[in-house]
Formats: sequence, C-alpha cells, structure tokens
Amino acid sequence: MAEKMLQFTHLTQKTPEKRSISERAADFDEIYKKFDVQSAKAQSSRCSQCGIPFCSIHCPLSNNIPDWLKLTAEGRLEEAYEISSATNTFPEICGRICPQDRLCEGNCVIEKGFESVTIGAVERYVTDTAFEKGWVKPITCLRELTFSVGIIGAGPAGLAAAEALRRQGYQVTVYDRHDRVGGLLIYGIPGFKLEKDIVIRRAKWLSDGGVTFELNTDIGGKIPFSELRAKHDAVLIATGVYKPREIGGPGAGLPGIVPALDYLITSNRQGLGDSVPDFDSGLLNAQGKKVVVIGGGDTAMDCVRTAVRQGAETVTCLYRRDRANMPGSLREVGNAEDEGVVFDWLAAPEAFLGDDKVTAVRATRMHLGLPDASGRQSVDVIAGSSFNVEADLVIKALGFDPEDMPLAFGEKDLKVTRWGTLKTDPRSFMTNLPGVFAAGDIVRGASLVVWAIRDGRDAAAQINEYIQVSQGFAQAAE
Repeated sequence: MAEKMLQFTHLTQKTPEKRSISERAADFDEIYKKFDVQSAKAQSSRCSQCGIPFCSIHCPLSNNIPDWLKLTAEGRLEEAYEISSATNTFPEICGRICPQDRLCEGNCVIEKGFESVTIGAVERYVTDTAFEKGWVKPITCLRELTFSVGIIGAGPAGLAAAEALRRQGYQVTVYDRHDRVGGLLIYGIPGFKLEKDIVIRRAKWLSDGGVTFELNTDIGGKIPFSELRAKHDAVLIATGVYKPREIGGPGAGLPGIVPALDYLITSNRQGLGDSVPDFDSGLLNAQGKKVVVIGGGDTAMDCVRTAVRQGAETVTCLYRRDRANMPGSLREVGNAEDEGVVFDWLAAPEAFLGDDKVTAVRATRMHLGLPDASGRQSVDVIAGSSFNVEADLVIKALGFDPEDMPLAFGEKDLKVTRWGTLKTDPRSFMTNLPGVFAAGDIVRGASLVVWAIRDGRDAAAQINEYIQVSQGFAQAAE
C-alpha cells in the first residue's frame, strides 16, 4: 500500500539497523543492514515535499530527491530508480559514501527535533533493489559515432564521463595505471563503507555498455601522451590527486610513520585477495599495534576504523580542532567512537619520538582563536601543554596534492595552477591544449566523490560540444 507523504509529524527518523559493534569490528563488510520494503516506504513518506527542496539544492548533482522519495513511498521503485539514475551515474555508491549529514540530509527543512529524512539509505535501497530486479540495463545509444574519446583515470570522474559520452554514441576508452577499475572507490575507500563487489558491478555495467578499459597502462611512460592525443578526437584527464601532504617536525622521517593512502590501498588489496608484502611484513598492518592517526577528514576516519578491524591494540585520532570543526562526516566519527577509537581533540603533533622506529607522538594542546581569512577559527598553541601518545604506527591523513602533471605525462606544455592542479577553462573544462580536457580532483583539488561525478558529467557535455563543432556534427550523424 502506498504511503501518504508528510509523515514526519508522527514517524521518527529510522536509519537501517547497524550490525553489532563486536560483529562489524571483526570484518570489512558494510555495517548497515538493508532496509525492508515497508521501512523504506515509511521513511520516504517522511519527506515534506517542500516547495524549495534544499536537499536537491545542496546536492552537487542536483538530484531530484523529493521525486524519488515520493515514488518510493508509493511503492513505484522502478520509476524511483529511473529518476535517481537520471542525474547520478552511481546512486548506490553515493548512497553509501556521501556525507549526507553535510549535504542533502544536513539541509533537510524538517526541523531538527524531528530529524531529517534518511535520504542516503533510501537511495542505496532503491538502486540495490533495481540491480536485484534486473531493472539496471546496459548503456544503449541511439547511434554509433565514429569519433572516440580517451579518458585517463578510471575513478568516479572518469567513469561518469565515460557513461555520459557512451550514451551519446562515442567510442570511449578508459586508461588506468592500476589493475582494477574504480580508482579510490576500489582501493581507497574501505569495504565497511563500500563493499568492492558494488564497484566491480558498476565496472561490468560500463563494460557491457560498450566502454573499453585498458588497465595497467602507463600514460606518459610506455604510451606517450602525444600518442593518445593522436589516437582520439578528444582526451579527458581525470586522474585525481594522490600525493600525500607531508608533516614536519623532529622525527618525521622515522620508520613506522606512513601515508594514509598507502595504508588504505594495502588494506584494500589484501581484502581483494592480492599478495601484499607490506601487509604480510607488518609494515602497513595495524594488528597488535598502538596506532595514532593524524587528521580529521573522511580519510582519517577510514584509517582509524580500518585499524580497529585489523586488530590494533589502541587507536587514537589526533585533530587540532574540536568536534564541531571536524571536516569529516560526524556520522563516521560516531561510528568510530562506537568501535573504540579515542579522539584527542585540540591536539596537534610537534615531534615524533623513537630511535630505530617511532615509539610515540609528542603533541601539544591547541586553542581555537578568531576566524582566519577562510572563515575558520585559527588554532593557537597552548604553551607548556605538550604530552606524549604511545605509537607503533602513525598514519598521516592530512590530505592530498596533485602530482607534477607535466612531468607525469611527459607533456611540458600542459599548464597548471599555482596549486599544481590542471588549469582549465571553467566553462569548457578544456586545458590550454586543444582537445584535452580535465575534470574532478585533478582540477578542483581533493574533494568528494559526488563532486567528481558532477565534474565528469559536465566535462562530457563539453567534450560532446567540442567534437560537434571541431569535427563537424553532420559527419558524426552519418
């Protein structure tokens, strides 16, 4: 039976049930159980169907959230999926990893006493159901075009662009230096947030729809960038940013201090069944260790929760600001605390102690001051407040910067910004090289998956327009 809308006045918010802490901390499976049909309908019916949907406005993809919530409440799940997937290439992925508490759900107009609609959980439920029922069909295009597009990077931006261009009929080839499709979706994000078969399923869907993947491919090395440009009518660079930001201070080079992405990639590869020497040797394995993670973003949360599952003796997160100023998802912070992670707020490292390897982090207490130029409160050291935190493994989760793009591709004429990201026309997504476009983190800097999807789709539209104009759309239509 279809549910009436505006039920938030008497129905409380209910997220999918979590597995017990002891159970979920022992494996890398997702922590949330699935909605049943009635729960999904009931939670969707809490939507107020407001005239100005702030959930959609604050979604980078401008998803038509109230529409598919209403369809879900009415039991029209196939239509709900069609609406959801019309604006989002990977709704089942965004439903799992988007920080909804900062985006759509965080801007729900239902007053806080009633709590927002569980948008992410319903989005995940709708798409998972669509796959189970066979409603998700391979990409089809009305006509096959002779023009081709090469995409460097099989992460969310590259895959979103590949889907959009393939629907237009282009011959799309995605190149990636890794051996699996997905980028950070497959290697950076732990399975307890995004199980890997979800990503593999989407990769297969793209392949079944005619997208070609060339993996273990070194663009700029064995394959010159100029060769790629000559082979395709347009090229999109969507490589993301992977270079870890470093931390200074005495002892910063001690063994046992590792970058977050190295740690997460090793964990994910081990979970995928790969042979990973750095995991087997214990270098990038938290088992039995006192772990300290430095940082406060979503990557830091991935690291602390991974360490718990690897059997760390203790896990501590040092963050120089307080909980209210945490850049990561507060929902993830809560999950980490439930699993035994200790958060040491207003604390920043000043040195690393040890002889042959790290044995402790010397940190100092911080004080929040006045807002700086960015609007965030500045942080000041409290004199004489130093203290030590024992550590066998220190993980640096301080963010990422782009690699040296001209050197990475052997293309010295490729222009970059002062931040090292690729310089593009903000409207056309084109770099200074004709026919070469860029999208995602390699342009905007380290950001959210949902923004990468948005950039990939927008870049695809501009690539389509460029080819129509430069190559002649009349010829493409033949």
